[in-house]
Amino acid sequence: MNAESYPKAARGTNPWHRTYPYAPVRTIRHYIPWVPDFRVIPSIDLLRQRPVVRRLEEQFGAEATVGALRSAAAALRLAVGAGGGPGAADEAATQIEQAAGTALAARFRGSLRPVINATGVVIHTNLGRAPIAAPALERVVEIARGYSNLEYDLAAGTRGARHVHAEALLTSITGAEAALVVNNNAAATMLILAGLASGGEVLISRGELVEIGGGFRVPDVMRQSGAVLREVGTTNRTRANDYLAASSAHTGLILRVHPSNFRIEGFTERPTLADLVTTARAIGVPVVEDLGSGCLIGDLEGEPSVQASIAAGVDLVCFSGDKLLGGPQAGIIAGERELVDRLRRHPLMRALRVDKITLAILEATLTEYAAGRARESVPVQRMLHLSAEEIETRAAAIAERLTEGGWQVSLVSGVSAVGGGSAPGLALPTVLLAIGRDGMSADALESWLRTLDPPVVARIEDDRVVLDLRTVLVDQDELLTVLLLDV
Repeated sequence: MNAESYPKAARGTNPWHRTYPYAPVRTIRHYIPWVPDFRVIPSIDLLRQRPVVRRLEEQFGAEATVGALRSAAAALRLAVGAGGGPGAADEAATQIEQAAGTALAARFRGSLRPVINATGVVIHTNLGRAPIAAPALERVVEIARGYSNLEYDLAAGTRGARHVHAEALLTSITGAEAALVVNNNAAATMLILAGLASGGEVLISRGELVEIGGGFRVPDVMRQSGAVLREVGTTNRTRANDYLAASSAHTGLILRVHPSNFRIEGFTERPTLADLVTTARAIGVPVVEDLGSGCLIGDLEGEPSVQASIAAGVDLVCFSGDKLLGGPQAGIIAGERELVDRLRRHPLMRALRVDKITLAILEATLTEYAAGRARESVPVQRMLHLSAEEIETRAAAIAERLTEGGWQVSLVSGVSAVGGGSAPGLALPTVLLAIGRDGMSADALESWLRTLDPPVVARIEDDRVVLDLRTVLVDQDELLTVLLLDV
């Protein structure tokens, strides 16, 4: 080995070579303590050959998967450059494919997610209101996966009408002559007012000018429909004669609104339905009742049933499909055939009609009522009819396992709520599962529950997080327990 083996520039400028002219040229690696080694990060082409990545491409598509791999590889490159990261290529590949898989799952999951409702509020508007019955889910799959006779008359072989679907079940259950389905109860109210009273006056008690969730106000709907609001009586006392005194040649109908989300107590008066029907007959206008929640089983305190209103002589009733009925979001109008037929022909009907999915779920749910199985098979009805003793048995079983897993657990008496603007003030006795964890406040624990997959939505009472199993589906008990034990 001689000096000519090394570059002259190195021999002439490097102080090391002035003393040791035959020493090898030293690189930058010899003068700094550490240099990042990016060679541990495999190429995208190599990553795509791995079995896990191939499965990701099958599930999410090649383009999205490659994009996620590049993002994950770039993040790992930054980590390696900062002095961290894996020490081997296989370890780096595993980290990249895991990060890519997590990112793809989050991207494709969508914003609408299932949650476990442990609040004890049965008809929870923020959590999607009524869970759908199993027979209805089976029915919607059957209808949605192919074609159906949505607007086809199979007997005649000609075009039919979607309005006939669910009508036979609705009339059979409620006793009405005819029925019509629109997309929600606000739409039902709008259609009735526009179809029967546009340009005319609608008589309504001051005590029934309600606002429900989302800022929906009855007076606002009246204005949009073209009907003119005519208030009668006072906030706390309205009599049948008040309607009679306020009537005129411009009166189109009498509207009665069930105040489902509040109560007026004390010095109050309200005419019976029979008295209101008699008054309407004297005036010569129909009586329409907005029942709101749509109770088809008349055993819930404070909630009038649809059947009772029809039997009392009300000309039309309207109510929701996704509240006490326990079906899909829908607005249902039932009553006299001549009035329902007028609404079918109204131009607004085109904008308010429902699709085959809604009709399939509604028909299947109504079938459970017609067969007398709704108390057990329709989730909302089953939850409403659960006893505190049944809930306590389930809560005790979960409590035992959570205690073994290090949780602080106790069973306490409490109340559930109907929710959805139904049966205000009605308290359903229940047994609550109060849970705690060392080092976590109630607020922190409640927030942590919402980060689980699926999220658990609970409530806080007396500075404790409580779970009410009334609104947790029975087949979710095991999932809920496992989620809490996997801390």
